[in-house]
Amino acid sequence: MLSESSPTYCFLLNDRIVAAAAPSGQLVLDFLRRHRRQVGTKEGCKEGDCGACVVLVGELDDDRVRYQPITSCLMPVAELAGKHLVTIEGLRLASLTPIQQAIVDEGATQCGFCTPGIVISLTALLLQEPVDFDPASVRRALSGHLCRCTGYRSLLASGEVVRRRLEDAGVGHPWDLERLIDDGHLPAWLAEAPSLLRSIQSADGSPVGPTLEQDAVAGHPWRVAGGTDIYVQRGDDLARSAVEVLGRYPEMRGIHRADGHLRLGALTTFEELTHQPQVLELIPDMAQHMHWIASWQIRNRATLGGNVVNASPIGDMTILLLALEAELAIRRGEDMRQQALATFYKGYKELELEMDEVVTEICLPVRDPATKVHFEKVSKRKTLDIATVNSAMRLRLQDGLIAEVGLAAGGVAPVPLFLKNTAKALVGQAVEKATVHLACRLAQQEIAPISDVRGSADYKRMLVHQQLIAHFCQLLPQHFSVGDFL
Repeated sequence: MLSESSPTYCFLLNDRIVAAAAPSGQLVLDFLRRHRRQVGTKEGCKEGDCGACVVLVGELDDDRVRYQPITSCLMPVAELAGKHLVTIEGLRLASLTPIQQAIVDEGATQCGFCTPGIVISLTALLLQEPVDFDPASVRRALSGHLCRCTGYRSLLASGEVVRRRLEDAGVGHPWDLERLIDDGHLPAWLAEAPSLLRSIQSADGSPVGPTLEQDAVAGHPWRVAGGTDIYVQRGDDLARSAVEVLGRYPEMRGIHRADGHLRLGALTTFEELTHQPQVLELIPDMAQHMHWIASWQIRNRATLGGNVVNASPIGDMTILLLALEAELAIRRGEDMRQQALATFYKGYKELELEMDEVVTEICLPVRDPATKVHFEKVSKRKTLDIATVNSAMRLRLQDGLIAEVGLAAGGVAPVPLFLKNTAKALVGQAVEKATVHLACRLAQQEIAPISDVRGSADYKRMLVHQQLIAHFCQLLPQHFSVGDFL
């Protein structure tokens, strides 16, 4: 609902600068459909699951704009300030783009409800650097979309048609916006986006608000980072409310090393974490783990800090961070304190966090290069689903013995659970089957699963047992194989 007191947000909508007066918590999806009448962006599940509402959001980075596909049903309009919003209407050219034409030619659309979002996500591949339209990338782009008419084989075939055309045109290495525009893939006005966004910044100073020290965040009943859970749970309330958009604070972004820690800004998205070189040194398989956790579109929104503070007993990244024995940097005004993540959770959705405190960083101890990390997850769907049970293990050997171990499990307690007793007992143990059996036995004493819609308590206990075996087999393949435990 708009009112005279609604704040105004200046951003670029397709090829035009707009000043939108709206409640800060209003969804981008609702703003587009109800107030701009751009109804090509569809409302489906309104939970970030179906992909019908996907749009492109671009952010100025030096002399270019970096675009990512996101679900507009989980993004507050206040976060658009100073950014570029591209909808399916913005891709309406004189003739169909090659992506649109390939979808038509391959029979990859029937009712058409999901098609606009799919076109947006496939177009987003063209805006990555370098352009990569191989089958794996197309699958990644489609991972956040559901289609109940056509199925996905024809969509994958459409991607292959586009890939061949790009290859024939020599597009891809290096990234070349001009060539993509000339070839009819993208609208010509996209080349003007950097200058238009700079003009917005010069007009109102900066799209980014004051620092955390200057701002009084305690007065806001809602704080939103990625919004991937809170908008699912309380979307109707937030859409009519004033929300504190944490994306206003640049000091909550970025990844760097300091004081013996890898310090991850609380606003680091899952997708940023997937490709960060220093993170990949610690967890080489991070991209595969992230594929199990969420779709590309959700990974572009979900944040580490949001996953931690959400306090879900099955938060995927929280479980991984627990195994890494992460610490939290927490700010209140100008005061800072550290809190071990393992002691952050007091009970179900209860935190060691005051109303006027904000988690600004997640700090990972820099460890011996021999340290290995592995993540496991079981859910009803392979990707983009809530875990039934998830777990993570950190392991380092020395002289044939376990020198260091961190172990965490989700879905088996009221809180994300750090299995401290099991981990402590494993230190100094030999690398043998008896040690794996010991871990499985001790873990059963620490967990307390309940039966719910995702599975019975007995089933969850069995999953913890099986996942522990999987961790040892994946981390120590020279010592164990799954066949050893059948």
